Amino acid sequence: MENASSVGLALIVWIVTGIITAIGALCYAELGVTIPKSGGDYAYVKDIFGGLAGFLRLWIAVLVIYPTNQAVIALTFSNYVLQPLFPTCFPPENGLRLLAGVCLLLLTWVNCSSVRWATRVQDIFTAGKLLALALIIIMGIVQICKGRTRFRLCPANAFEPFQEYDVGLIALAFLQGSFAYGGWNFLNYVTEELVDPYVNLPRAIFISIPLVTFVYVFANIAYVTAMSPQELLASNAVAVTFGEKLLGVMSWIMPISVALSTFGGVNGSLFTSSRLFFAGAREGHLPSLLAMIHVKRCTPIPALLFTCLSTLLMLCTSDMYTLINYVGFINYLFYGVTVAGQIVLRIKQPDMHRPIRISLAWPVIYLLFWAFLLIFSLYSEPVVCGLGMAIMLTGVPVYFLGVYWDNKPECFNTFVAKMTYLGQKFCVVVYPGETKGGEEAGSGEECEQLKESRAPLSQEDGETQKSADC
Repeated sequence: MENASSVGLALIVWIVTGIITAIGALCYAELGVTIPKSGGDYAYVKDIFGGLAGFLRLWIAVLVIYPTNQAVIALTFSNYVLQPLFPTCFPPENGLRLLAGVCLLLLTWVNCSSVRWATRVQDIFTAGKLLALALIIIMGIVQICKGRTRFRLCPANAFEPFQEYDVGLIALAFLQGSFAYGGWNFLNYVTEELVDPYVNLPRAIFISIPLVTFVYVFANIAYVTAMSPQELLASNAVAVTFGEKLLGVMSWIMPISVALSTFGGVNGSLFTSSRLFFAGAREGHLPSLLAMIHVKRCTPIPALLFTCLSTLLMLCTSDMYTLINYVGFINYLFYGVTVAGQIVLRIKQPDMHRPIRISLAWPVIYLLFWAFLLIFSLYSEPVVCGLGMAIMLTGVPVYFLGVYWDNKPECFNTFVAKMTYLGQKFCVVVYPGETKGGEEAGSGEECEQLKESRAPLSQEDGETQKSADC
């Protein structure tokens, strides 16, 4: 809303970002059934453009995208929990960070303790998300039926700017709107685990993207039925303000519902991040320790601890919008690279089997929008975007030293083997397929693939390898 400069344009941003997300999802659907590997865009970029490009995608996801996503959702959780306690002012920043950190630590413990606990938490807290969104939309429809919002939603008033329009800010509005649709490509991270992916992958995309777009647009319409743009921008917890205006004594429902939603969101992000770590470790692009699971609980403790620590570092800033700009720019950069890879693959391997084949007009439309978004975002926020690029490029020397360089000194291999061994003892973890747990062990085929494809920790030092495996 702030960057779009008017109610009407803000709603258009929500609709257009939903449409562009649907186009991107179509492209990913073709890639997902053409290259049926877990790992999503990391796997596609690596196969099409080579190991370095794939590693940079993985590097930025591990360092920035997952930690930032989790930090943003955790800060939103703490905002909604603390806002009712500070009705006349914003909650203190240190309080926001502290509560967000507690949320992350608690959910990391849950995910480390049991796969079943984590999935039950996800199921329960999803109900809070559905309750909050349904309640907001229903109240908005009631307001519209009462005719109290004509002055905000009729075209003559909806496009009246409360500040001057700026192309760069509008591009940022699209970038931040696209952040809300984040997750549309995550189903591609688990392609190998889907039942009949050729049917279910595109079906899930075709159902989910229009549904999410509908919910987002109507939730935002509901907000403007009760609040002016100035009131909306002045609020640090929009749903709380919305509830206070329309629910009266029952306004406590909104912060609780949104807190439940965001709590479940952090849990879901922690739960799914291990899939990307698995894919990266299987290709030799991440330390093998991050692909290991607990011997009895069958939970990826090293990967979860690493994600938790990197997210806690992200909490050093409580400015959610800066975090969103960081992750939005880098995410869109690689979304475009992946979609461009679809065109490259069509040219290089035109006869490749493609169970789904879409018109090349769709990736071209996506790339045109992608170029507009990145160019004007870079113009508006050169420091934020430049810093994101710099973080990504730090992965280049890491790739050549850690992955590309085969003949590493024996002392280095021994050191890595010992550190992996210490990590295994500290976390009590082994490779999937070597656990004694049973019920929660997950896909045996997936475990065997990792077990067979992992690179030895030290090819020359057999005793060190043997001790590490033990």
